[in-house]
Amino acid sequence: MKLLRFGPVGQEKPGILDEVGRLRDLSAHGVSLAGQGVSLEALAAIRALDIDSLPVVDTPERIGSCLAYVPNFHCVGLNYAKHAVEAGMEFPKEPVLFNKATSALSGPFDPVVLPKGADKTDWEVELGVVIGRAAHYVSEADALDYVAGYCTVNDVSERAFQLERSGQWMKGKSAPTFGPVGPWLVTADEVPDPQALMLRLSLNGKVVQSESTADMIFSVAQIVSHMSQFMRLVPGDIISTGTPSGVGMGMSPQRYLKPGDVMSLEVEGLGEQRQDVVALT
Repeated sequence: MKLLRFGPVGQEKPGILDEVGRLRDLSAHGVSLAGQGVSLEALAAIRALDIDSLPVVDTPERIGSCLAYVPNFHCVGLNYAKHAVEAGMEFPKEPVLFNKATSALSGPFDPVVLPKGADKTDWEVELGVVIGRAAHYVSEADALDYVAGYCTVNDVSERAFQLERSGQWMKGKSAPTFGPVGPWLVTADEVPDPQALMLRLSLNGKVVQSESTADMIFSVAQIVSHMSQFMRLVPGDIISTGTPSGVGMGMSPQRYLKPGDVMSLEVEGLGEQRQDVVALT
């Protein structure tokens, strides 16, 4: 299934794409695409509906984040081999974990707003993993059984806040609009191998990132299992699993986002995003 949310900010309704790609309205069925609403049990209930009987939405005015909110917005750093090389850093021995503020969550076509004092804002196309049932001390062999689905994420990052200020990375990752997610939550049954997906990001029409998830240092299964040794992952949690090479920080000379730039990105089979970069007003 491909699940999504559509409508004005704060008034989004849940929807699903039918077999021919038409948007169908799920709002009459009590569907909430967040938390327990994306648990494996909730997804099974959606799957049991007669999708062809749902109202068709011909012209949705806006597509919002495919998740209404996230209990936790987890991220993995330095998880692509070529990205670690371009960053001049050794491969990590364990997944590098950090968080984005959940208030960074944004729609896939909403503008990215540069925060006050930002001058090194960067792009990062990533595979997002959405948890479907509570995971604590799970094995790598069983880890994918805890995944509800996958989505496209842009882990927008202000490098000066992230690396040149004291404290944790999250202060450079968490500005409002720094977490575009969607357009779709694609259920796990439609993604047989999360380690065989292409990721691409274009800046102003020029491809700057293009890589397969096969370049990940730690696989999705390894990440979910590893994280579950230290915390309880819960339904609706999202894990952004790292970005491939081609970020602005790794260019020579370095290239960062400025007002007027346009990012277009996708993860194979999970839908495309497009964001205009704007200044804070």
